[in-house]
Amino acid sequence: MARCTARSSRHFRWCTRCRSSTRRYSWKSSASRYVTVPSESVARIADSAIDRPLTSAELAVSAVVAGIAIANGYAIAPALGEVAADLETSLTVVGFVTSGSLVGYLIGVLMLVPLVDRMRPAVVIAVQLLALSAALTCAAWARSAAVLIAVFVLIGALTSVSGQSSAVVGRLADPVKRGTALGVVAAGISAGIVSSRLVGGILASAWGWRAMLAIFAGCCLVAASAALAILPRDVPSGAGRRQSVVRTAPALLMRHRSLRLAAASGALWFFAFNLIWVGLSLALSAEPYSLNARTIGLYSLAGLLGLAATWPAGKLTDRWGSRRVMLASLSVAAIAALLLTVALGNPVWTAVALAVFDAGCFGAQVANQAAVVAVDDRRAGTLLGVYMLIYYSVGALGTVVASMLATFGGWPATTMAAASAMAVATALTYLSPRIRPVSARP
Repeated sequence: MARCTARSSRHFRWCTRCRSSTRRYSWKSSASRYVTVPSESVARIADSAIDRPLTSAELAVSAVVAGIAIANGYAIAPALGEVAADLETSLTVVGFVTSGSLVGYLIGVLMLVPLVDRMRPAVVIAVQLLALSAALTCAAWARSAAVLIAVFVLIGALTSVSGQSSAVVGRLADPVKRGTALGVVAAGISAGIVSSRLVGGILASAWGWRAMLAIFAGCCLVAASAALAILPRDVPSGAGRRQSVVRTAPALLMRHRSLRLAAASGALWFFAFNLIWVGLSLALSAEPYSLNARTIGLYSLAGLLGLAATWPAGKLTDRWGSRRVMLASLSVAAIAALLLTVALGNPVWTAVALAVFDAGCFGAQVANQAAVVAVDDRRAGTLLGVYMLIYYSVGALGTVVASMLATFGGWPATTMAAASAMAVATALTYLSPRIRPVSARP
C-alpha cells in the first residue's frame, strides 16, 4: 500500500487518501518516519493531539469563576424573609425564587454547558458572566415576586458557568490527577455556595437585599475579565461534532450504567442538600427563633468544613477510586442529617451537624464528577450536562418540597426526608461498578 505523503500531525482529519485506507499513517517529523495507527483509534489520537494540558493558572481561575457564578443562585437565601416583607408576599411564594434559580440552572445545563465542547471556553464563560451581571442588576430593580422569580430563572441558567468550568478542567486535566483537579474546582464552587449565604446575609442586613444583588453583579464583571484573559482560547478537539444534551442523554444513559447510577445518586443527595438549607432558612426565620438574615447567614460558616473536604476528596478519589469515597461521604451526610433533627435548638450542635453534612455532600460530588468524566473525557461537557440535567431536576424539587414541609410538617419532617434520600443514594452507589483508579492501572 502506498504511504501517505501528507507531512502533518493533523492529516488524519483532512487527507482523503488516508481516510479511505484501512490503515492510517502519521508523520514523525523528527525521524522522518511513518508509524501505523489502527483506523479505529484515529479519531481519538487526532483529537488528543490538539487539546493541550491545563495550566495551574487556568485551573485556579476556573475554580474562582465557578465559585463566583454559583454564588449568585444562593446569596438571596438568608434574606428570603426580608424579600417577602419588601414585596408584600408570603414566605412560601418567595421560596420559589430559589426554585426558579435551580430550574434556570437546568436550562443552562441543557443549552449552555455543552458549548465548551464546541467553542472557545474563555469567550463562552466571559460572555456568560457579563450576561449574569446584567441579570442581577435587573433582579435588584424587581418590584414584584413574579418578576423576581422570572429573573432568577435567567440568573440560574447563567450560573451554569460552574458546570462549564468543571467540564473544561475534566477534559484538559491529566487523567491520573483528574480527581484532584476537579476537587480544586469543587472547592471553588463550595466556597461560592458557603460564602454567598454569609456575605449575602451580611450585605442584605446592612444595605438591603437589592444592594446586595448589585454588589454581586459587580463581582461578575471582574470574573468575566479574568476568564477572558486567562482561560483557554483554543477550540476544543472535535468541535462541531457534538450533539445537544437533550438528544444524547437517552443514548448515553442507556449505554453507560455507571452514568445512570451516578446521576441518580447525585440527584438524591442534592435533593437532600436543598431540603436542609432551604428548610433551615425558613425554620430559623419563623417562630420561635425569628432570626434575621445576618444571623441565619452565619450558619453558612459551618459549610467551611465542606469546602475543606473537597481537596482531600479529590486526592482520595485518585488513590482509592470514586466508589469508596462516595460511600464514605454519603454515609457521613446521612448521619449528620439525622443529628440535625434534634440539634436545631442548640446553635453549636446545629453548626457541627451542618459542617459534617456539607463535608459529606461536597466530598461525594467531587468523586462522582470524576467518575462521570472518566466515562469519556473528550465529551466531558456533554456527560456532565447529562449528569446535571438529572441532578438539578431532582434538586429543584428539593426547594419546593422544603417550603411545603416547613409549612405543613416542620423541621423534623425536613431532616427525616433528607436522611432518607441520603440512604437511598448510598445504596445506589454501593451498586455502582468497582473501577480501579487510573493511577493503579498498568
